[in-house]
Amino acid sequence: MNEMKASLVLLLFVTASVGAEPVPKETLAETLKAVGGEDKLLKLFSLKEKLVVNADPNAKATVRTTICEPPKYWWLGKTERVSEQKEPATFLVWAWTLAILTDPKSKLETAAEIKIGDRAAYGITVSETVTPAMTMYFDRETKLLTRIDWRTDQHLFSDWKEHDGVKYASKCVGYKTKTGKPWYYTEILNVERLKELPQGLMRK
Repeated sequence: MNEMKASLVLLLFVTASVGAEPVPKETLAETLKAVGGEDKLLKLFSLKEKLVVNADPNAKATVRTTICEPPKYWWLGKTERVSEQKEPATFLVWAWTLAILTDPKSKLETAAEIKIGDRAAYGITVSETVTPAMTMYFDRETKLLTRIDWRTDQHLFSDWKEHDGVKYASKCVGYKTKTGKPWYYTEILNVERLKELPQGLMRK
């Protein structure tokens, strides 16, 4: 009996010691290539979106234009949402661009493959540059971003478009993980890559 207990403890220790596997370089390269390549990723850009923060997609929408340089900066008018409002969604925008996958400080690990709808999706868990860790799922066939699981929400992406050589998901629906109920809908109406920060805005 003691030997069985000892074996069980050893098995649990070994299992706990085995972490997730690092993301293969080939997988990362294919994922980035699917949207146009690493050099085409959006780093500084304007974003015009229609946002509904409601379970009803037909509820009143807000149309807004913001300037994004995730994860450090996100301007709504003259308000810098990261430093002034501590807005965590800047990390979701960063992940949406896939640039989070190219940061040398990001730790990328393979997550278990899942089904989203009737389609297979592979997962990449990102940590160290985002807290808590975030898991991004990509369609097995197209290699395009399908879902992000982060904190207490799931974010489902669809309706892919292209701007200046980069593909991006123009629609997203956010769901509460515990209830499975939607709580926001966003549609990207326009994206514009910027070469420099517009006049009047400052990095703090």
